[in-house]
Amino acid sequence: MAMALKELLAGHTMASAPELVRQEDSALRCVACGHRCRIGEGKSGVCRVRFIEGGRLRVPAGYVAGLAVDPIEKKPFYHVCPGRGALSFGMLGCDFHCGYCQNWISSQTLRDAEAVVAPRTIVADRLVELAVEHRAPVMVSTYNEPLITADWAVEVFKLARPRGILCGFVSNGNATPEVLAFIRPYVDLYKVDLKCFDDRHYRSLGGTLANVLDTITRLKEMAFWVEVVTLVVPGFNDGDEELAGIARFLAGVSPDIPWHVTAFHPDYRMTDSPPTPPETLIRAYDAGKAAGLRFVYTGNSPGRTGDREHTVCPACGEVLIRRRGFHIEENRLRAGCCPGCGTAIPGVWEESSPQPLGHDRKGADSVA
Repeated sequence: MAMALKELLAGHTMASAPELVRQEDSALRCVACGHRCRIGEGKSGVCRVRFIEGGRLRVPAGYVAGLAVDPIEKKPFYHVCPGRGALSFGMLGCDFHCGYCQNWISSQTLRDAEAVVAPRTIVADRLVELAVEHRAPVMVSTYNEPLITADWAVEVFKLARPRGILCGFVSNGNATPEVLAFIRPYVDLYKVDLKCFDDRHYRSLGGTLANVLDTITRLKEMAFWVEVVTLVVPGFNDGDEELAGIARFLAGVSPDIPWHVTAFHPDYRMTDSPPTPPETLIRAYDAGKAAGLRFVYTGNSPGRTGDREHTVCPACGEVLIRRRGFHIEENRLRAGCCPGCGTAIPGVWEESSPQPLGHDRKGADSVA
């Protein structure tokens, strides 16, 4: 099955964008992610989906493994078009191998024999038309790691931007300066999973802490809209010192970065770890606030952490966006400002506060 899927995917490729490959003697260096794989003829990188054939780096194109209109809060982006849908598409593969991956069926394909999903052939302009048909103001490359499929995402986003659609990545943040420069003209939004604050733990997942921290800093310097998520896993990254370290780092980059501290649920290879209790999320929330972050949110525990899912004006304390899970109960923002005191709230807002379109906000709509 894995061999058949590998052959199928090999038929859905394009030549790498020249910005993401370097010639090095008899091999090529891929710079799409922080691994910077040096790849010889007939070989693939760590991600297993970028490979050399005929002296050229071939990369994924022309298919999706996941496609839906998700609530934008599911990405999660809380400071982007609240209550609206995001046309979400994903491909296959990842440059990490997290044991608790929530999307392992698509991300660990070609690495795990149990991760089997059938890709669906589709052209870039059809994806954009689907976003328009579903009245989704945002398109997001997600579900697998978008950095390793950045070439095709950019082909899609080149068509989306003229239609007035915001474009984003939902990523592990294991980027390079080269790939961020490549996507920046077409990508507005970037969500980073900051998985922990311990390099030893990061290496067990397949990355390094320093590279992800560098990415977050660079994203802000390049004026992406950035939100950061930490899945709080009991026994892995839920210590007070570690949570405080993450919070201090983010506040040092910008106190306006929204930090989502979300609950872990047993999955994939970590089914023996308990779910994250609400009390732990509240500890993480308090650490963020103590560090000076103005917008901290608890996630994956709707209604179980008090008002910590809401957006509150940092100046007057008024509740501006009231949430329960992915559902927007109330949006009082006016042109991105608090209606009470007039304070501008950082984010990517629509002029008005439209009602949700196209789905019930509880999950995701299938896309034909």
